[in-house]
Amino acid sequence: MQRRNTTLLAMLALLATAAVWGSTFVLIKDLLDRVPVLDFLAVRFLVAGVVMALVAPRALGRLSPTSRRRAVLLGGVYGVAQILQTAGLAHTAASVSGFVTGLYVVATPLLAAVLLRTRLTGYTWAAVALAAAGLGVLTLDGLAIGYGEAITLVSAVLYGLHIVGLGAWANAEEALGLSILQLLVIAVICLVATAPDGLVLPDRTADWISVGYMALAAGAVALVAQTWAQSHLAPTRAAIVMSMEPVFAASFAVGFGGESPTWRLLLGGAMVLTAMLVVEAGPRRPIEGEVQHLAV
Repeated sequence: MQRRNTTLLAMLALLATAAVWGSTFVLIKDLLDRVPVLDFLAVRFLVAGVVMALVAPRALGRLSPTSRRRAVLLGGVYGVAQILQTAGLAHTAASVSGFVTGLYVVATPLLAAVLLRTRLTGYTWAAVALAAAGLGVLTLDGLAIGYGEAITLVSAVLYGLHIVGLGAWANAEEALGLSILQLLVIAVICLVATAPDGLVLPDRTADWISVGYMALAAGAVALVAQTWAQSHLAPTRAAIVMSMEPVFAASFAVGFGGESPTWRLLLGGAMVLTAMLVVEAGPRRPIEGEVQHLAV
């Protein structure tokens, strides 16, 4: 019973995380009109990492050397994914970006198959094909995929890699320390990337409020929740729950971002969401026992 309750709590934590992430697409889209991508990310994750380090200074010290190496690697993967996703958002609609980013739910079992040697089922292959078709409906302009959609798709693959790695390496006792170190690594990557042109800070109170929300709620708290939850859930199952992010993103974009629900958005989004449901409905081999194959 306790295990079942913990699993349910982990799923609810990931669902709440997906809702918070989905709410940021419209905010980021607006903020990028005034603050460059790398500068925004550097400030966002620096604030998140520093605040969390001040709140829980001993959490980093409790990490083992192996956990520190893994957190640095995970933070690096997540940081590059964030840069690509945010850059892509500057070139595509928030709702489309949310749906394309959601393809990490398909990338995750594929990466798990390669890295953890998880056997792929026919349901998974069907989901991959359906999701690819949905992405085409959402983003194809003739025979070409737009720049924003293309780099967002790369970020989705990296998010899938992060989910697989986090599922293999996370444990509940070190969730806080792992999250803090990841946040600091992401901040350093973004600061280094933006250093040549200098750091541009927001100059409006409203923009700082948005940055604060995305740093603390969608950055620090969300990453801690994800890390803890993935210590109790297999990567593919975690990705399925987090696949609600594009649904939330589209809802916020239409409800608050002034976007209209076009037929391409509705049809393509429905296809991507159906692909996610196919992955959930199909038979899956438990992979918790195979995480030892991913070692650093």
